[in-house]
Amino acid sequence: MDHLIKGYREFRSRRWPEERERYTDLAHNGQKPEYLVIACSDSRSDPATIFNAHPGELFVIRNVAAVVPPYETDDTHHGTSAAIAFAVLSLNVRNILVMGHAQCGGVAAALDNSIAESVPFLGRWIELLAPAATHSAHIADHAAHHVAMERDCVRLSLERLMTFPFVAERVRAGKLQLDGGRFGIADGKLELLDRKSGSFVTVD
Repeated sequence: MDHLIKGYREFRSRRWPEERERYTDLAHNGQKPEYLVIACSDSRSDPATIFNAHPGELFVIRNVAAVVPPYETDDTHHGTSAAIAFAVLSLNVRNILVMGHAQCGGVAAALDNSIAESVPFLGRWIELLAPAATHSAHIADHAAHHVAMERDCVRLSLERLMTFPFVAERVRAGKLQLDGGRFGIADGKLELLDRKSGSFVTVD
């Protein structure tokens, strides 16, 4: 905990004074983020850092590989789906960004069953990426296959978002925009999915 306590003290001495009024407003008036970011749990790919965001600007969901599961109405536990519903229906976010990243361990697990089998719960979760793995299976080069699948996983999650009735309804009404992205850990560059071409384009 020593490192975390040190970071907290730096936050209190540096950032808290700068953000005090913002935090006070958020405490009294609640959060009204415009953006929902669905990102990977990977410690190297933090949306708040990448987008230089202030408190209250982003509602963030993080899980292994930034996966959006299909819309389901059974009575099991749906952490990611519950957070999506809360962001859209309660917070009225205007934009959803699904952001994958380079060197994703979740994607690596989807390509190598031995990884998924060695970690409890991971195998069933990673099965959700199977359609993306199939789509890029023709790529022989391992590194290129990995990159292609990282991008295909983002596309798959965007498709699944549209299976949520309340998401699809707002998208069709022009009240909600869906975007996809991929962050490069080594170079710090962000790619966004171009709607017209279907390709990922690096942001200048």
